[in-house]
Amino acid sequence: MNVDKAINKDLILRERLALQRTILANQSTFLSFLRTSMYFLIAGLSVRNLLNVENGLYLEILLFAISIVILILGIFNFFKHKKSIIENEKHIGDYQLDFYTKE
Repeated sequence: MNVDKAINKDLILRERLALQRTILANQSTFLSFLRTSMYFLIAGLSVRNLLNVENGLYLEILLFAISIVILILGIFNFFKHKKSIIENEKHIGDYQLDFYTKE
């Protein structure tokens, strides 16, 4: 029975470490969305100063809109995955229930 407890602790540790990696990946993805949004925001801010285009104002507004959409999608994506991670966290260590309750 000691071997079973050691294996169970090892599996739970692996599951917890995998959960931490998933949380960090979610945060990294959000930061990527934020970085991309900032790129579009900076592009929108600098269009009129760097380029002499006919409809520079429309291009600037378009880049601002794209920046806002990317930021909103990033925030939505982050919280959606965060909720999913929290919901699945409760299953850590419960893998044995599937095998021992079916007998």
